[in-house]
Amino acid sequence: MLTGKTGKALLRVISPVLALCMMMPLSGCKRNIENTESTVIAGSADNTAITESIRITEGASETGSPETAKATGTSETTMITESSAADPEVVQSIIEEIVVDYGSYGSDADERIDALLADLTSEDKTAGEKWAKIMDIWRSPDLGETLNYDVLPDGLPDSDELCIVVLGFQLNPDGSMKNELVNRLNVALNSAEKYPNAYIVCTGGGTASENGSATEAGEMAAWLEEHGVDKERIIVEDNSLSTAQNAIYTYDILISDYPSVRYLAIVSSDYHIATGELLFTAEAILKAPAPGNEKLKVISNAAWDAPSGNLSTMFQAGALIELSGDVETAFDIYYNNYDIHELPPLN
Repeated sequence: MLTGKTGKALLRVISPVLALCMMMPLSGCKRNIENTESTVIAGSADNTAITESIRITEGASETGSPETAKATGTSETTMITESSAADPEVVQSIIEEIVVDYGSYGSDADERIDALLADLTSEDKTAGEKWAKIMDIWRSPDLGETLNYDVLPDGLPDSDELCIVVLGFQLNPDGSMKNELVNRLNVALNSAEKYPNAYIVCTGGGTASENGSATEAGEMAAWLEEHGVDKERIIVEDNSLSTAQNAIYTYDILISDYPSVRYLAIVSSDYHIATGELLFTAEAILKAPAPGNEKLKVISNAAWDAPSGNLSTMFQAGALIELSGDVETAFDIYYNNYDIHELPPLN
């Protein structure tokens, strides 16, 4: 019997109906994380522990579970197919293999990734074009390479077309902000003062283990107001518990309620900028009716110079899979429960 990811990887070469009958669903991923600054993800190239983005504490772990994400609609965000003829299970399995191959093997997997993108385009032309565009961005050596420390650069639109997106960081148990988040806010304040007509999104949900009413975005917004930013400029997204969810929920708010916004500038710690830019760009691509018709575009960043921190390519893979709608597999990757050996090895 086919199980887990092995069955999903073989969906493209056997009858989809037979495969679905044979394949067992992926197991869920539930874990209680006690008083952690953020989930620790292993697997970076230098074996450095990864700390960022799944900001789950003991008090918030159930909120961030795959089951809750599905209940709130996260899992249905971007599984878009061009026609009813495309099998969504096949499409999703190809997407997963593309993303995990690159997350695991990097450029060594380029030949297989290109072949898989061709398979995806044959199955669903629109999905193939969108993921080809995302993979081009992810594989580009330029991703996250231009960092603007402390403040946004000159030359951006000083109008309500621009939105400064400040990415959250897990709160202390009592709901107060950690120094890393305050440092990100200082960068956001400098940028907001430089571009006084831009909106500012504060994005991040409830991650305080001992204070259920506190949210990252709420604390961030209050801090910005206290430091002179007009409340009318501040947009609060306080439901997200991961960087992928930052992108998903922020996109929805801006498209629904702020139609003037066209451009995004990401503010975070320097090690987090590339991931933020990738995910916000990918979400705009996936939500567009067709490639090239994206409603939002990431055009710049401003970074805090963090003393340490790193995010693995495999972590980015999990986040992209979360954007694609497969929350269960994303959480397997976030918690290091995903066995890449169940996918076909590179030749």
